[in-house]
Amino acid sequence: MDENNMPEEELDNIIVLNDENGEEVKFEFLDLVELDGEEYVVLLPAEEDEEEGEVVILKVEDTESEEEESYVSVDDEETLNKVFEMFKEKFKDEFNFVDED
Repeated sequence: MDENNMPEEELDNIIVLNDENGEEVKFEFLDLVELDGEEYVVLLPAEEDEEEGEVVILKVEDTESEEEESYVSVDDEETLNKVFEMFKEKFKDEFNFVDED
């Protein structure tokens, strides 16, 4: 057994993205949601306290490479709310959601 390798299950759902400053940020991939023919990823910042973590929802865009995807921010509040509601319904038994007013 190779001691340098972490168990795969710990790494499978972690993705690294570059922020607007070009810095790497780690996220835990939670789900892929399809809405109106578009795909959206639901991510949880891996650096934050899991108790109070806010999810990040990004739209999936194809790139010229079949092996890569691009993620772009979503400015439409209505779309974000729809995607988040679908995510909450799907995972209502696995996560403790806190609604903020």
